[in-house]
Parts: sequence; structure tokens; C-alpha cells
Amino acid sequence: MTAKSSTSPRSDAERDADRTVTVSPDGDGDIAYADYGRPDGAPVVFLHGTPGSRKLGSLFDSAADETGVRVLAPDRPGYGRSDPRPGRSVRDAGAFVGTVLDDADVQTAGLVAFSGGAPSALATAATRPNRVESVDIVSGATPPDVGGETPAVQRFLARLATTTPAVLRGLFYGQAWVADRLGPSVVVSQYTADAESIPNPEAEVIRADFVEAFARSRRGAVTEFRNAARDWGVRFEEVTTPVRFWHGDSDANVPIGGVRRLEKRLPNARLRVLDDADHLETLLRCIPDVMERHR
Repeated sequence: MTAKSSTSPRSDAERDADRTVTVSPDGDGDIAYADYGRPDGAPVVFLHGTPGSRKLGSLFDSAADETGVRVLAPDRPGYGRSDPRPGRSVRDAGAFVGTVLDDADVQTAGLVAFSGGAPSALATAATRPNRVESVDIVSGATPPDVGGETPAVQRFLARLATTTPAVLRGLFYGQAWVADRLGPSVVVSQYTADAESIPNPEAEVIRADFVEAFARSRRGAVTEFRNAARDWGVRFEEVTTPVRFWHGDSDANVPIGGVRRLEKRLPNARLRVLDDADHLETLLRCIPDVMERHR
């Protein structure tokens, strides 16, 4: 693994503060999002994984700047600096994304989702088609009704989220505590079988993303693990916006079989398979191509 960056934690915090905006819609709690890439570029909303935060969007910063793309990366409700929204459903994502677009003075944008951000992206495309130009889903989660094998860890977390949410919140608190004190491989190894191959700058972003996800609350992740294991409430035939799936054929977190079946249920979708790529490798490999599609 490459040597650690010389950037201090304080300068990282200052840089994040400069990029982060907090919106306070009436009665709905705060929503935070970061602004990456080209400020006057073609707008894209990036939806992080589960768990995750706006900080993962920084992986797109350089490629977005080079291709003339502006990346708006929100903390979904209950993550990072965004307040929880008790009782929210997958379909509620459209209203949340709309609030971010309104605050950024953007009428329409592309959506890019990683992993557990996929339900929110498809729900937004279904319920707010007039605001979504296209959707790119990277290593995206699939709904339970497409069939296929769900990894045992995800089944376990979904069961805790449904039956004993307080236990799952405690588990996430402990994971974040450990991740904040040990090296990034503790987090990175959850998404790739070869954590040592991930360059240190990217690994540090992934750790920061995970820690920030639980900075103020664990409720966002609990809600999303519960919702993802149920009917998403999305009519996939309503998603007429172009959808591109980017998925590795070695993804153990989300086996590709379910993605192939989901692709067939969407009227305007295509799947690009990345050979020998796992969950995280797919994200890191496809960032330049995804940004190129939105320039």
C-alpha cells in the first residue's frame, strides 16, 4: 500500500467544511450535501452506499473537474450531518433529492448511485422523471423480488434492522469507533477481497465516509437496511429515464445475477460488466467513464 497522505486531519476537516452546504427545509430537519468537481459544470447527484456519507463523493472530484461535471453529494437522512426522517420509505428519496437540486439552483441532473444508493436513485427516477436526465448505478443493490442469492451478512443486518434495531445501532456505533482508530483496511475489506491493493488516498476516503456516516446517528443505516429488504415500492416500468448499470462479475456483496434480472425489468436500461472486478474495484475503475457520460 502506498504511503499515507501528508494532509492533516485538520486540513481535511476544513476542506470538507468549505464544500458542505446545510439546508433546513421547513419541518423536515437538516439536509447536508457537498459540492465537488466544476462549480459551473453539468450537474450530477451522487448517492452514497449503505452505510455512507457525502464524503464518498470526493472520489469523483478530480474526474468531475476534468470533464466539466458538478457533483452534488448529499448525506441521505440519518447519515452524516443530515437529520433522520423517521418512517421514510424508499419512494421518499425523490423529495429529498429535489430539495438538494432546488438549493443548488439546478432544475435537472444526472444521478449516480453506488451500492445501497441504488434504491434511492431508481425511486427518484420513477417519481421525479422531470428532474432526472439519466441514471448510472455502480455495484448497485437489487430489490428482494428479483431473486438471487443475498449474502449472509446482509441478511443478518436486515434481520437486525427489522427485529432489534437498537442492537444494530449499537453494532454500527462499535464499527465506527474501531474504524476511526485503526487503519482504513478495517473498512475497505468490507467491500473488496484485496484491501491492500487499494491506493491509500482512496482507502482513507472510504474510511472517512464510513466514520462520517455514523457521526451523529445510526438511524439512517438501520432504516435503509430494513427498507432494502422489503418491497421498494418502485414501479420499475415507470423508470423510462436511461439507466446504465456498472457491475463487476466478481462482486460478492451484490452478485451480478440479480442485476441482470433487474436490468430486464427496466424499459431503458443497459448493463456494463467489468471483468474480474469486485464491489469496490468496480467503483474505482468506472469513475472516469461515468463522469465522461455526464459531461
